[in-house]
Amino acid sequence: MRTMLLFILFLISTFLSPSPMIGAETKITFWTTEIEKDRMEIQREIANAFTQKTGIRVQVIPVEENLLAERVTAAYAARSLPDVIFHPIDFTIGWAEAGILDPQSATEVVSQLGVETFGKGPLNLARFQNGHAAVPIDGWGQLLLYRRDLFSEKGLPVPDRWDNILKAAQALHQPPLIWGFEVATDPGQIYTQQVFEHVALSNGIRLTDSSGKVHLDTPEMVQTLEFYKSLARFTPPGNIYWLHTRMDYLSGRAAMIIWSPFILDELSGLRRDQPVIPDIAKGKPGFLAKNTGFVTVIHGPKGTAQYGQVNYLGITRDAERSAAKRWVDFLLNEGYLKWLGMAAEGKLPVRKGTGENPGRFVNGWMELEFGVTTRARISEFYGTDLIKSMMDGVDGFNRWGFAEGKGALVSKIYGTKIIPEILKRFLDGELDAKRAVRMMDERVKALEGTR
Repeated sequence: MRTMLLFILFLISTFLSPSPMIGAETKITFWTTEIEKDRMEIQREIANAFTQKTGIRVQVIPVEENLLAERVTAAYAARSLPDVIFHPIDFTIGWAEAGILDPQSATEVVSQLGVETFGKGPLNLARFQNGHAAVPIDGWGQLLLYRRDLFSEKGLPVPDRWDNILKAAQALHQPPLIWGFEVATDPGQIYTQQVFEHVALSNGIRLTDSSGKVHLDTPEMVQTLEFYKSLARFTPPGNIYWLHTRMDYLSGRAAMIIWSPFILDELSGLRRDQPVIPDIAKGKPGFLAKNTGFVTVIHGPKGTAQYGQVNYLGITRDAERSAAKRWVDFLLNEGYLKWLGMAAEGKLPVRKGTGENPGRFVNGWMELEFGVTTRARISEFYGTDLIKSMMDGVDGFNRWGFAEGKGALVSKIYGTKIIPEILKRFLDGELDAKRAVRMMDERVKALEGTR
């Protein structure tokens, strides 16, 4: 009798107790390269809002962009990928082909949000088989910044052409007071690949020829290397990357640099943690911002280019798919303007609106403020012309390889940094231009054949 009673009590407790699966808390991990303190705080605020709405917890984990590829590769090998990865287009197709990303989940999210609500360019860059490798979330177009006041004093033309750039660099070069043009030279930095690729594109250089085969061994590439070396003569010695060029421009020690729009924040003088020396020296807040010109399209001897970057949300093969898809949907809906607002100057909306309100996010972005200590609209500092040129470029950014179906190869190029490595050897005099170009061509072809 006692045994029967215990059995009945066991059955009652089993049916009345909640299932461990039903009561279990769902948690996903989100890797982000937006690692600045203020941006991390905003991302965690978005995650908390998502948790309040869905009950799903999001662990936001910062990963340095320069280390992202190797961190993802290691996590893939260990079967410990995060659920969602914020990453640049440089890796999207390669990760999809390698089985790191889950294109089916991404395609389902795009379809649910509405293909027509996205810019065609960002979607096309991530096209994979019959869908999309990842979901586009934001983008920016690279800028050439120049000291408009110094150009005016010397009667120099706008540096939008190779000859004008070199002429100005030489005329304004007075080291160590000011460097004529600071280009990227650090072989270990993705920034170097970005700047060099921008210059190469402006001379009509693409990753492949008309038959679709890798073809970098061309007279135009030799010409580009020589031009880049000419610019490097007006650059400080050593391995120069984004931190150096930004610091030198904001301190008034660089006449021209190539940078993303993210610098507009610091350039405005709205951050107390980033002093703008020309503003202080002149006693005029906003002096450097008002005296900076912007070139969005560079013209070379054989072409023109506006290098652009589009960032994506990749749902991984190890993801808790349902929760991950809801997180991505939330980031591009309720959380989208807050996401863009954490750095509005460098986060252009690639989802323009919703089915009911096609211009919702573009119009919302136009009203966003930037800055940390003090906030202001971008147009207040830089005018509407810059804003319009930035927005107009989103669908037509120039990049190597993606239009030709070489996205996976581009991922390997950015992951291995072989172009910056050979470029640095050329700049240091170890290789002449023709040998450097042959080596780039050989190494990229070899890389294409690896898995």
